[in-house]
Amino acid sequence: MNIVQITPGAGGMYCGNCFRDNALVGGLRRLGHSTLMVPLYLPLTLDEPDNSAGTPAFFNGVNVYLEQKSALFRQAPHWLHEALASPKLLKWASARAGRTRAADLGEITLSVLQGEEGNQARELEELLAWLKLQPKPDIIFVSNALMIGLVRRLKSELCAPVVCMLQGEDTFLDALPESHRAACWKTVTARAAEADLFIAPSRYFGDRMRARLGLRAESVRVIHNGISLEGYPPPSSTEFRDVKSATPILGFFARMCHEKGLDLLVDAYVLVRERNRIPELKLRVGGGCGPADEPFVEAQRRKLQAAGVLGDVEFFPNLTRQAKIEFLRSLTLMSTPALYGEAFGLYVIEAMAAGVPVVQPRHAAFPELIEATGGGIICEPTPGGLAQTIEHMLHDPIALGSLAEAGRRAVFQKFSAEQMSEEYERVCLEMCGKSGP
Repeated sequence: MNIVQITPGAGGMYCGNCFRDNALVGGLRRLGHSTLMVPLYLPLTLDEPDNSAGTPAFFNGVNVYLEQKSALFRQAPHWLHEALASPKLLKWASARAGRTRAADLGEITLSVLQGEEGNQARELEELLAWLKLQPKPDIIFVSNALMIGLVRRLKSELCAPVVCMLQGEDTFLDALPESHRAACWKTVTARAAEADLFIAPSRYFGDRMRARLGLRAESVRVIHNGISLEGYPPPSSTEFRDVKSATPILGFFARMCHEKGLDLLVDAYVLVRERNRIPELKLRVGGGCGPADEPFVEAQRRKLQAAGVLGDVEFFPNLTRQAKIEFLRSLTLMSTPALYGEAFGLYVIEAMAAGVPVVQPRHAAFPELIEATGGGIICEPTPGGLAQTIEHMLHDPIALGSLAEAGRRAVFQKFSAEQMSEEYERVCLEMCGKSGP
C-alpha cells in the first residue's frame, strides 16, 4: 500500500507526536508498505533516524507566520516564498519555537484550522501539488486534530481516506487566548466530520475527544502508542544486566516544565528527604530543556538548594537516544507526574522498557497504562501522595522488582513500534477494502 503520514515538526524541541509518527512510519515500511513521511512547519527533532529525511517540509514556519501577518506577503512572488524556506531560516525559527506559547498563537491557529479558507491556503495548495507528483496514496494519516483544516482538500484532490490521529490537542486549544479559544474549538468540531476515522492513543483520550468534538463512538478507535525497542535488551536476553547502583535513584524524564510536573516531583523529593526515611535517595532529572524552560529549571534548582539537597540531584538535558536508555536504566524508580490530561505518556513506556517501575498520578491516561502493563503504582497527584508512595515502593525491593519485570514484559509484548504498526496496518487494509498480506 501507498501510505502518507503528515507530521508537524517542533523545531528544536522533542515532541511525543513526532516520536510516535516516526516509529509508525518505520514500522509500516518494515511491513512492506511504501510510506511517505511529510514534515510541516519545522524540522523534526528525534533521537533516532528521521524517516522524513529527504522529503521537503511544507507549511514552512516562517512563511506561515508572514502570511498571517501580511496580506501583501500572501501575494509575494514564488522566489521570495522559496527563499524564506531556506534551511538557515528554518534553523533560526526552530530555535525560537521553544519560546512560543499557546497563549500567543490564537489568531494563527484559527487560520490554519480553516484550511483553504485561511491565510495559509497557498501552503496547502503547494502541499497538494507536490503530493500529486508522488504515487497516489491509498490512505493518508495526519498527526493530530490541529491539522483538521487539511482534510477537506486532501480528500477531494487525492481521493483517499484521511485518518486523523489524536494526541493532546485539548490542552493546546484550552490554553489559547479567550479571544480565539471558542472559535478554534468550533472550527475543529465542524471540520471533524470530514475525517474518515480518528485514532486515539488511549481509551481515556478517545472518550475525552469524542465528547468534546461530538463524534460518534464508531468514528474513534484506540491504538496504544508504541516505541522503538532498539537498544532495550528484551526480558529474555542474557545481555540485560543490572546497571543500577546500590543507592536508590528517583528519576524524572520528560520536558523539564511545570506541565509535566517537574516541580511537583521536586516537592515530593524534598519531602522524602525531610522525613529522612530514605536519607540516601538521589534524584536524576532528564528530558528536553529549551530556552523557555531554563528559568523554570533554575527555580527548581533554587528550591533544592534551599532544602539542602541540590548536591544529590543531577540534571541531564536533551539526551541522545543511547544516553536516554542508559539514564533510564540507572534509575530505581521513575515518576513524571504530569499535571494536565496526558493523552498517553511515552516516557512511562520507555521507563518500563528499561526495567524501571513508575509512580504516576491518578488521572488522565496513567491508570489505563498501569492497568495494561502492571509496571507501576498509581497515587494521588500531590507532593504528599507521591512522597508516601515513593517511600513505600523503595522499602519493598521484592515488589519493586516484580513491577519492573511485569512492565518490561508488557512493553515488549504490547507497546512496541511493531505492534502499533500492525494495528495501524489493519486499519489501512480495512479502510481500503483490501485483504491482509
